[in-house]
Amino acid sequence: MSLLSFFKAMITSIPRYTPADCSARVSAGTALLIDVREPKEWVEGVAQNAVCLPLSDLNGPRTLWRPFLEKASGRELLTYCAVGGRAGIAAKLLAAEGFQAGNAGGFAEWVAAGWPVVVPPAT
Repeated sequence: MSLLSFFKAMITSIPRYTPADCSARVSAGTALLIDVREPKEWVEGVAQNAVCLPLSDLNGPRTLWRPFLEKASGRELLTYCAVGGRAGIAAKLLAAEGFQAGNAGGFAEWVAAGWPVVVPPAT
């Protein structure tokens, strides 16, 4: 991604959602929940039904992101991280590329909302 594309993405407006806002969409399959934290952070658990795709890969080679995005067309992409900052960056990058995306906040918000937490498979 070029520096110009990155700056353009950062001025892209995206919605900020709470876990309650996202719950029905994720449960219905119209939205995908994505944990954009780094793999070492996933060991504490991830929100159930979340796909683990690090922000570093979205900004880099897209080894994991490219095949995921090819299959995700037509669904809203809801990103979360530890506190919401990286989730916002990821959602803005995705929105700038034409995907419907939103910032779903931080992992602690999902835990506090009672969303089930699972341990992801080893990466």
